[in-house]
Amino acid sequence: MDKRDQKPNPSLIPPHGGYRSLKSYQTAEIVYDATVVFCNRFIDKRSRTHDQMVQAARSGVQNIAEGSMASATSKKTELKLTGVARASLEELLLDFEAFLRQKGLRLWTKDSPEALAVRKKYSSDGSDKSDRSDLYGIATASSEVAANTLICLINQASYLLGR
Repeated sequence: MDKRDQKPNPSLIPPHGGYRSLKSYQTAEIVYDATVVFCNRFIDKRSRTHDQMVQAARSGVQNIAEGSMASATSKKTELKLTGVARASLEELLLDFEAFLRQKGLRLWTKDSPEALAVRKKYSSDGSDKSDRSDLYGIATASSEVAANTLICLINQASYLLGR
């Protein structure tokens, strides 16, 4: 058989990356940015809690990106890093719940009108791109609304990572 008639072999290393287009990455990035704003407004900047919350949010984003890049060579590594991202977001979720509990603020139920409004805005894909840096109004919301909004977004990111 002539070499020209042979089909080219598929690449040994499959394509990877593309994490910026993943809805889970985009959501985790919103959570990270909004967590920084939240912590700067409501948590003492010198406290360990401030650092821990920001780092947990950052870890969620970074591990999604790293897992996506590793997918080319190791599905096991990709799954491990996705698990680390989910664990970081779970840690952050617990911090926001603790904030509400310790301040005597209300935790929205999953089907509360407020949580449904956040989910509706989220499902609209953030079509209002007037201020990408603060799509959910964390910079001006009360601490109760900001924390609960972030809880809704963390749950969404975690759900997406689990799929």
